[in-house]
Amino acid sequence: MTADPSHPTTMQRRFHLSVLFAALTAFAAFTAAAPAHAQQKTDAQKQLASERFTLISPFPPGGPVDTLARVLSDGLAKRYGQAAVVDNQVGAAGNIGMEKVKRAKGDGHTLLVIPAGNVTINPTLMPAFPFDMAKDFVPITMLAKAPNVLVASPSSGIRNAKELVAQAKARPNTLSYASPGVGSGLHLAGELFKQQAGIDMLHVPYKGTAPALNDVLGGSVPLMFSNLPATLPFLKQGKLVAIGITEAHRSAAAPDIPTLAEQGIQGVSVTSWYGLMAPSGTPPAVVEQLAKDAAEMLAQPEVRERLKLQGMTDAAMKPAEFASYIRDETAVWARIIKARNIVAE
Repeated sequence: MTADPSHPTTMQRRFHLSVLFAALTAFAAFTAAAPAHAQQKTDAQKQLASERFTLISPFPPGGPVDTLARVLSDGLAKRYGQAAVVDNQVGAAGNIGMEKVKRAKGDGHTLLVIPAGNVTINPTLMPAFPFDMAKDFVPITMLAKAPNVLVASPSSGIRNAKELVAQAKARPNTLSYASPGVGSGLHLAGELFKQQAGIDMLHVPYKGTAPALNDVLGGSVPLMFSNLPATLPFLKQGKLVAIGITEAHRSAAAPDIPTLAEQGIQGVSVTSWYGLMAPSGTPPAVVEQLAKDAAEMLAQPEVRERLKLQGMTDAAMKPAEFASYIRDETAVWARIIKARNIVAE
């Protein structure tokens, strides 16, 4: 009897069945794995995805605090599929915005973007500071930082830290430096510099960076500690002289400017930084997740470029590391403020 080529043999039937069985097994494994994969979302992520976010910026739009708040709001909205808005609560040197966050529910949906001074200087500087930073807020992460620089008017004749110290010692209590105001980080940078260099200079406070910088540019005041981004255009034009960067390392934005440490003035490491905080009671797992989220957002090339335009670099930290950093810096400024008898105006 001749075999019908269209009729499958027993061996062929077995082969087809084995292929079908393997396919069904693979499909069953896939369908079983799909729910398991969905369940990998943590409880903290589920909590954060449950409702909208509000990022409180205690300062006006356009500055570094507002920029960082908008970077985070964009990132959180994309990541969790919820609306995320920036609320500029301006006034009382940032205290109005801080008060709103303090009173918010600690669930990770109301967050505070804040500069260093409000966190590490104001608690000592302001006699009636209305917050207990350790009890009212939870540190999440540092977001970004910007270098500071000591600059001089060309008419001062000062070109480096050695010449500055020599002039200050030759004319005690006559050399002056400008700042954006009493108790500002840049004022305290000057006080720290005086202490470490063993000199004295007169402090000339202004109401903001712009008027202080204008008088240094005009030669009315010879010196000023400033954020590098604010002074870089004038440095490039030769309208200001860079004395030194107030960080341990040179800035990538201006690698030709030496640090003060390189010139023999040690211990003047003063960086403008910005952080993210939450109301007290925010669960540790949510805090950890937000810190991780922020680090990933800040590492994106387009975000780094956006920060670079404002002279900032990303500086993400883990919550415990950030909390330790805050404690250490607060202690440093408390010593300076008390030693120099500095009181907020």
